[in-house]
Amino acid sequence: MSNSAPQNTPSLEPAPPGDAPQTLTPDVVVIGGGSGGLTTAAVMASFGVPVVLIEKHKMGGDCLNVGCVPSKAILAAAKHAHAIMEGPKFGVHAKGQKGAKSKGTPFDVDFSTVHDHIKDVIGTIAPVDSVERYEGLGVKVLGGEARFTGPQTVQVGNTTVKARRVVIATGSRPAVPPIPGLETVPYITNEVIFDRKELPEHLIIVGAGPIGLELAQAHNRLGAKVTVLEGFKVLGREDREAAELVKSTLESEGVTIHEHALATNVANADEGVEVTIAVGEGDDKETQTIKGSHIMVAAGRAVNVEGLDLEKAGIDYDRRGIKVDAGMRTSNRKVFAIGDVAGGLQFTHVAGYHGALIARSILFRLPIKQNATILPKTTYTDPEVASVGATEEELKNTPDIRILRWAFHENDRAIAERTTEGFIKVFTTKRGKILGAVIVGPKAGEIISLWGLAIAKGMKVSDITSWVAAYPTLSEVGRRAAVEYYKGATDNPTLRKVITFLQRFG
Repeated sequence: MSNSAPQNTPSLEPAPPGDAPQTLTPDVVVIGGGSGGLTTAAVMASFGVPVVLIEKHKMGGDCLNVGCVPSKAILAAAKHAHAIMEGPKFGVHAKGQKGAKSKGTPFDVDFSTVHDHIKDVIGTIAPVDSVERYEGLGVKVLGGEARFTGPQTVQVGNTTVKARRVVIATGSRPAVPPIPGLETVPYITNEVIFDRKELPEHLIIVGAGPIGLELAQAHNRLGAKVTVLEGFKVLGREDREAAELVKSTLESEGVTIHEHALATNVANADEGVEVTIAVGEGDDKETQTIKGSHIMVAAGRAVNVEGLDLEKAGIDYDRRGIKVDAGMRTSNRKVFAIGDVAGGLQFTHVAGYHGALIARSILFRLPIKQNATILPKTTYTDPEVASVGATEEELKNTPDIRILRWAFHENDRAIAERTTEGFIKVFTTKRGKILGAVIVGPKAGEIISLWGLAIAKGMKVSDITSWVAAYPTLSEVGRRAAVEYYKGATDNPTLRKVITFLQRFG
């Protein structure tokens, strides 16, 4: 079965069974060496607080080793391939290259070098998250599986850790849906796909969320045939207009997407797999069979709580994660849960935000409350989709909401680079307070940061219109959308009378 642990960076070695038992009594013990756990440990150590960090596999967690970092690395490779295809629009033609065997592209893809590129990116970033760096900061790092033996006591190997505060940051893993026959085939998840040195001939992806679509576009641009199966709608949690634009773009590039397609059976086939799907809504469904060389599961995430013995610590949880209050505390007031394992948005930057937030509570005993409205999310397809704050769907029954809009095809930088697909939508109150924003288009993940700051600081549209963006930049779409708030002001009869009155004074 190919859903085994990946081998990207050296794993932490657990203590040998013969080691003498020991007891550690730090102020804080952190379980999990991903973004949230590393942030918490680093902040604690920087203030001289004794802290123990426990990681059972690899420092940096899912993001560094099998998630955000490698996925962006393969997307970067795919973007270079796509640039060659787009070159003729700019008068640039590939010359002296062998024609690839797939899709008639004017380039060849050495996928083993793509693999090396991904691993090099991971290896370059890894020292920042390494055991050596954190021990240098003053953190005691232990390798092994942690489990609770009491409300504030954690066991890892022969080491007992008794701490005043405990932070659970164990993250999540790919959820494997109960598709009949799936267990009989060598399916792929994000945990192993970046170890591959050969491009799949025909990759079938189950799930059209951010992970599924990003990897679908990347592999398609690198020369693979890709089919995506989604039980509901593409990017189901995103703005529907933005999601539809992403879908149409991927389809125009050659990705086959089936929405409302339920996988009912998976079986081995000649040199690959065969997936049976039921397509359609309600009772009116059509059965189809799709054959591919490989199948990847990208149908959501499952939180990592197994083996922690949370019951022994009096910690409530369910399949969605550990239950926490607004301050990230669990039902055991001495224990915090952050990041993916606490439910909610499953993003690296969210886990880091949680880690910094609870560090303030633990260090200074200050009351804290996470503010989900300031947390941005981005899907790194091309075009990207980014959003922050309230959505149009959430505000549809709220009176006096303004929707400000500007299109990338009216942005000079986008026109120059021929990346004009997309738009920004900003949601405000009648008085101009910014409630949310969604962007689909080039560099949306970069542009959304301004709007996250605006919401965090309670800014109004007038604050954005007073901001000057360099020309020509893509970020101008935001300011132009803000100016739309004042559209129609020139026809205001009262304002015209004021201007006419002032003109009389020269």
